Amino acid sequence: MSDPRALEVLRRVFGYESFRGDQRAIVDHVIAGGDALVLMPTGGGKSLCYQVPSLVRAGTGVVVSPLIALMQDQVDALTELGVRAAFLNSTQDWREAREVEQAFVNGELDLLYVAPERLLTDRCQQLLDRGRIALFAIDEAHCVSQWGHDFRPEYMGLSLLHERWPDVPRIALTATATEHTRAEIAQRLKLDEAEHFVASFDRPNIRYRIVEKNEVRKQLLEFIRAEHMGDSGVVYALSRARVEETADFLCHQGINALPYHAGLSPQVRAENQSRFLREDGIVMVATIAFGMGIDKPDVRFVAHIDLPKSVEGYYQETGRGGRDGLPASAWLAYGLQDVVQQRRMIDESQGDETFKRRLGQHLDAMLGLCETVECRRVRLLNYFGQTISACGNCDVCLEPPEAWDGTVAAQKVLSAVYRLAKERGQRYGAGHIIDILRGKSTERVAQYGHESLSVFGVGADLSESAWRGVLRQLLAKGLLQVDHDGYGTLALTEGSRAVLKGEYQLMLRRESPKAARAARGTRAKPQAVELPASAQALFEDLRAWRGEVAREHGVPAYVIFHDATLREIALSEPDSLDALGHISGVGARKLEAYGEDILERVAAHAAG
Repeated sequence: MSDPRALEVLRRVFGYESFRGDQRAIVDHVIAGGDALVLMPTGGGKSLCYQVPSLVRAGTGVVVSPLIALMQDQVDALTELGVRAAFLNSTQDWREAREVEQAFVNGELDLLYVAPERLLTDRCQQLLDRGRIALFAIDEAHCVSQWGHDFRPEYMGLSLLHERWPDVPRIALTATATEHTRAEIAQRLKLDEAEHFVASFDRPNIRYRIVEKNEVRKQLLEFIRAEHMGDSGVVYALSRARVEETADFLCHQGINALPYHAGLSPQVRAENQSRFLREDGIVMVATIAFGMGIDKPDVRFVAHIDLPKSVEGYYQETGRGGRDGLPASAWLAYGLQDVVQQRRMIDESQGDETFKRRLGQHLDAMLGLCETVECRRVRLLNYFGQTISACGNCDVCLEPPEAWDGTVAAQKVLSAVYRLAKERGQRYGAGHIIDILRGKSTERVAQYGHESLSVFGVGADLSESAWRGVLRQLLAKGLLQVDHDGYGTLALTEGSRAVLKGEYQLMLRRESPKAARAARGTRAKPQAVELPASAQALFEDLRAWRGEVAREHGVPAYVIFHDATLREIALSEPDSLDALGHISGVGARKLEAYGEDILERVAAHAAG
């Protein structure tokens, strides 16, 4: 039976009229003392699943959060709601830490955030023994998976929660986990008896697009200028050097971009992250070191200029866009060199063969998503065990690629690789192979006498870009491989023989002419539902007011109100506190703190 206190807290504190999806079932289960493993997409409302029970149950909810840098913002947001929240981490001096510890022991906190490293110390465990714990929430629980993209060794010690406090309910939460990762989380955290709640992974407001990489910085700039100029966004790159170069390039092109990677000092990282959270229109160029736990709701695009290593990582990173439910873009540029580089990195990794095989499986799944001729979202969600129909909001649905018989083209490539492999001691990459196929008499082709090869010039009918597409897809399908020589040399595989013998038809993917043109130029931006002119003016006025309040309070603007809440106010033009209080996102504390100011602005707008 549902606990009525949960809905009362949801309405009074958070300003929402009802729970969404599985939230109610999860909240009731935890309030009743049950353990839970929750998989819910970014922006799906995971935090409410432990915040509401923490406010209903006696004691303090202890939240294990992996990122110290974000605890302050999480606590600020709860404080704005009137929730008694605090954190314990290394940024505090001993006096601040002692005040928080005493507040916990005295029962004066609703929520306490701690990093896993601190939780594992004897001092912290002894502190928790002195107070009353309502529940343990383990956020970003995928960090416990050794096969995951964000593995944190300290998470492995969190099984002690069950051993030391067996009667305290635990809720582990993550946005991404395959069935295998889910089982690993449950096993490592000793959540064997926990009920699993798996929400839909679909984020229908995100438009997925993958383009062929060709002068990627220029492509990225065109994408931002055409679709997201002035918007907040995140650009992911694999290396620190690439992050620095891209951020610098965007800045010189008039884009307000900042770098973020582990090689920067903690002070610079914290400062850049703070600016991204608090200012509008910042583009953060980062390695995957950035993003986990980021609550910024109005990130309008997430771009990848290098191929992600796994579908889980890609989904987690793209999910940081559009948390407010408004339209957002997930844009990825991917090319032949990405495949060669990733295969080489796997070969050179320090793990055993099992580890390398698992990395290869992750990469194969990511390549399958890139090369699919079916709906991106169908393929993406199928990876997590969910079946949907075509979405109508990805590049494949909007501009379907063409499938063509690439059997003969593949045979030409494989024949060239076979003939070059006979030359001992020489190494030839993709560019040289393409030159031979297209009959280009380069200095290197002439030097090695490759004009005399029977495959020289047999591929003059296809462009260099088309041949790169063929090579890329042969690598993705396992019909070519990167040799273990460390130079990116291409070699045949077990599957190559069947293609060379013509034993089956090989269908390949080719961009439609419309998609190819769009990749080089402008394209329709995913649009939110447009506000009427009058409501738009009020919305902008409310955003300006929100910015002033946020600066006074020293918090990000979205901590005061989300854009979605301000849009609803602008559309409905409430004329009383009671009417304002029924708008989603306006809880009792915010109604008391800001209600009169908002009504004054609405009335002034109505009066012209």
